Order: sequence, then C-alpha cells, then structure tokens
Amino acid sequence: MPPPPPRDALENESETTLQLRAGAEFVSTDATEALVQRSLRYLEGGYPVHFRGPAGSGKTTLSLHLAERLERPVVLLVGDDSFDTRRLVGGESGTRSRRVVDRYITSVTKVESESEPMWLDRALTVACTEGCTLVYDEFNRAPPAANNVLLTVLEERMLVLPKAGRGETYTRVHPEFRAIFTSNPVDHVGAHEAQNALLDRMVTLDLDGFDRGTEVAVTAARSGLPLADAAAIVDMVRDFRRSREYTQRPTLRASLMIARMTAVQGLAVSADDPDFVQLCLDLLGSRLKPGVGGQPDARHRQMLIKLIEHFCPPTTTRRDARFGGVA
Repeated sequence: MPPPPPRDALENESETTLQLRAGAEFVSTDATEALVQRSLRYLEGGYPVHFRGPAGSGKTTLSLHLAERLERPVVLLVGDDSFDTRRLVGGESGTRSRRVVDRYITSVTKVESESEPMWLDRALTVACTEGCTLVYDEFNRAPPAANNVLLTVLEERMLVLPKAGRGETYTRVHPEFRAIFTSNPVDHVGAHEAQNALLDRMVTLDLDGFDRGTEVAVTAARSGLPLADAAAIVDMVRDFRRSREYTQRPTLRASLMIARMTAVQGLAVSADDPDFVQLCLDLLGSRLKPGVGGQPDARHRQMLIKLIEHFCPPTTTRRDARFGGVA
C-alpha cells in the first residue's frame, strides 16, 4: 500500500492538462489526446477503429468524442442479441396505396387501385448513404451473422441490400462514411465472439483503463471536487483494484460514483466523516469476494476501511502532518 501523496502538492499537480469540453463532457489529457490522434489517423486513412476493453474503460465516451472530431453527422447503434441484417440495413415496412377514380364520363366510374411495399432505411444504410460516422457500440453483443453485412461495407465500400431493397441490390458507400466500433471481452455476459473476417478489416486498439493522471482529471471534472480530493478517491479505488480482492473489478466509474455523491451530499473526503466512510463501503463493499457460505467476509470489509483511512486520513491527521505534528 503506497503512501498517499501530500494533499497540498496535489492541489498544484501539473502532470495532467485538464480540459472539459462543453456539452461533450470529454476530459482531454495528454494520454487521451494521444489516443485520439492515433485513432484519427486511421479513420482519416479510411480504416475503421475498434476499441476493445472491459466495462468502464472509457470506450463509448472516447468513441463519441472521436466521432465529434470528424465533424460529420453521427449515427449511434448499440448492439443487441435480437439484431439481424434487417435491423441494421432496413426492409419492407407496410405498403403505399394509390387509388384513382375516373369520372370523365358521368355515367361511368372507373377506379384503379395500386399498392407497393415501402422500404424503411435503418442505421447502417443511413450512415452509408449520407456519409455519416457510424458509432457501433458493443457490436459483439449482436449475433455474428447479423454483422456479416459489414464485411463488404468495410472492404469493398459497398452495402448489399436484401431482396432488391430501395429498388436496387446494392448501394455504394459514401466517401465520407467512417465507422467506430466498441466491444466487450467475450467472457462478458451477452457478448459473442466476433468473426475474424470482420476484425481483420478494422484497427483494434485495446483499452484497459487510463493512467492515474487521467482518472484524477476525469473524476475532478465530472464531480466538481477539488483535484486533491479527487486524487484521494482515485488512489483508494486503484489500490483496491490492485488487491484483486473483488468479484467485480472496480473501474473509473466507481471513483466517479463516490466523488459525485460526495459532492452532492457535501461530505468531507476523510475517514472521520462517517457518511463518507459509509458511502465508500456501500459502493465498494458489494464488489468484495464473499466469504464462507457466500456471506460478506469481515476481513475484506476491514481491508476497505484501512484503505479509506490510508488514502483519506482524518482531517486532524492531515492538519497535524501539515504543521509538523503540532496541533
């Protein structure tokens, strides 16, 4: 368990350049900007980008920010196990009827009726034909067969339409069309293994959480807490993550939840604030490994309490340390 950094030093911490983009809520740091620039080079070269990583690693937020940087309309699609090709491309939906009544001769009425099926475009077709940026979030939650239509889109730049949809069997992909994908590990519930042919057509970048500086910057920006308080919470959660005494891996989301609730309730980031301690135990305790019989293990709970006391020491302790141990 490393010693917590002095809070006075953290107030002036300059390892991260913090910038909160209005509206997009994207926190730009040196690490995230480097990743964005790498991704933009691939996208501008015509290759789709695929962010792969566990929940809470920032895939969706990064994808939406990246799509915004391309300055094209964005079509967001979230993978689902009920998807098929029709849900991606479109299909016939209802009919259009036309009825003509001819009364040119007063004593004779001539009626002509005609019906034709109506075609409804779905997200992929709209993005391909209008030159939008497609953000396909958690694409591997859709069955692999449903995503087969993407093979020709990404390689031949051609969208194949089922049953001569829209009056044609295929349509050319707009030159400004770009695609950004995200996926969860296969061991996540509801995730399918993506076919190699599809992965071979995209550039995969693995995400496994951000560096400490980025996590601190994001937590401070999203919660409104001072940088020093955000750093204490992030360090506590990161140390818990390193302990591996959990069944559900604590991510940046855990730090954000603690920080936001701390700010909303006006709590002190300190072990001598019982409400703050209870908040940390509520949000982190449920992730602990269970003990015998599936019940919470008191030793693990005590470990959490020690983490809170270590990284968020009592206010009096911090004050005494600041003045050389003199109260």
